[in-house]
Amino acid sequence: MNEKFAQYRAKTAQYWRVLEKKQKIWLGASAAILILTIILLTLLFSKTNYEVAFRDLDSTDAAAVMEYLDSGKIPYKLSDAGQTISVPTADAARVKVEAGSQGIIRNGSIGFESFNDSSSMFGSTDREFDVKYRSALNGEIQRLLNDMQGVQKSNVLVNLPESTPFMTTEEKEQASASIMITMRPGYRPTQKEVDGYYNLVKTSIPNIKPENITISSPEGELLASSEVGGGGIGGDLLETHYQVQRKYENDIKQKIQTFLGPMVGMDNLVVSVSSSINFDKKKSEQQLVSPLEDNNNNGIVVSEASTNKSATGGSSGAGGVAGTGETDVPGYEATNSSSGGSSEESTRTTNYDYNKNNVQIESGPYVIKDLSISIGVEKSKLSADAKTEMGNMVANLVRSQLVESGQDVNNDALIDKKVSIMAQSFIDNGGASSSSALSTGWLAGIGLAALALIGGLGYVVVRRRKQAALAEEMAAVPGKVEYPTIDLDSVQNESQVRKQLETLAKRKPEEFVNLLRTWLVDE
Repeated sequence: MNEKFAQYRAKTAQYWRVLEKKQKIWLGASAAILILTIILLTLLFSKTNYEVAFRDLDSTDAAAVMEYLDSGKIPYKLSDAGQTISVPTADAARVKVEAGSQGIIRNGSIGFESFNDSSSMFGSTDREFDVKYRSALNGEIQRLLNDMQGVQKSNVLVNLPESTPFMTTEEKEQASASIMITMRPGYRPTQKEVDGYYNLVKTSIPNIKPENITISSPEGELLASSEVGGGGIGGDLLETHYQVQRKYENDIKQKIQTFLGPMVGMDNLVVSVSSSINFDKKKSEQQLVSPLEDNNNNGIVVSEASTNKSATGGSSGAGGVAGTGETDVPGYEATNSSSGGSSEESTRTTNYDYNKNNVQIESGPYVIKDLSISIGVEKSKLSADAKTEMGNMVANLVRSQLVESGQDVNNDALIDKKVSIMAQSFIDNGGASSSSALSTGWLAGIGLAALALIGGLGYVVVRRRKQAALAEEMAAVPGKVEYPTIDLDSVQNESQVRKQLETLAKRKPEEFVNLLRTWLVDE
């Protein structure tokens, strides 16, 4: 075995000595890349991928989960100060199901499952039962709230009145609940979700009124709308009113800018619109009765009845003793009437029917109560005549918008208070833009110069490498050495030859020596 190993080693060394320098470099680099690739692939495929199985845990639940994972010999990782636990991806689904079935995650609360564990073999006392019931009720409500979208954690405190036979109906309905909810970062609950919190608490606690429920968050109190018995206004309705008002103000602003922009320029104009809108919706009913115009303003005869009565009277006897009656005047003598009389009575009843119009009037909820407009114009663009024309235009616009507001739109003094046109000096941003453009140009120039410098350095490096490689090739290939020569045919005397040889020996001694060697070889 050792001999074979020595043979392989000798062959490898011999093969390595035969290779050129460049071949050795390429072979070593290829081997290093291959080994590095194998190492990376091994680390990649042997690495265990972890998946978040539990998040937002309190210390109690985290300890229970860790104990469960340790008992099952399941590896895990802790993060977020122990609030998040990650397990291998292959075991994540199984761990979640088993932890949920065993009731390990309680979010720091105790539910009605606590009644399964009796504190005594003889049962619990009434006081102990009440404490357990309140704690369990708090825990169950807390779990329900934590399952709502956007809720990170919650704390619930329910106050139930003591039940005694002597309590009145009003006293039995004094249950209350105080709840603190922490939302996930960046989450803002809508009004429907807040109403859902109140409905959940109201249906979970017996004999509780919505006004006795308080739900708060670190950002402030969450109020229920009137739909669930709360005193607040629906958040969606407020948002709708706000959007309607903003859209109305933007439309007025756009109209003014469209009209005045071509006159003074959009860059020289600033418009501010402030409005007050009545969002109340009213409904009324009117019953109008009118006679007929072609019947002397009388109605149609529905029924008519006539009655005639006549009566005839006879002679009368003595009138009695004078002055003896209760209403008689003392001393007044009575008279006797012996003549007869007759009477007639005639009545007529006519019933008319008139035109009746039932009118139902339903006023719209969006009525403009007040409107004020402020306009700022560049001083150089605002002359006296232009200011007057702009004021008239804006005043007419305000009058047309306040027709149904109940204000006197013909009162010029009132309308003038709602319109304001000011001369302003706008900041010229030309200098800033030019400086920013200049700085951008300088930055571009510096970048181009840096690129050119890097390119030049790269070109020099590459050229030097090429020259070095060419020199090595020239040195490897033996060539014929050219020696300097002197043309003796063009020389007339020996003194000139001597002078040329002396000059050559002074300036280029190496070439002079090579010349002498050449002459010696030729001889």
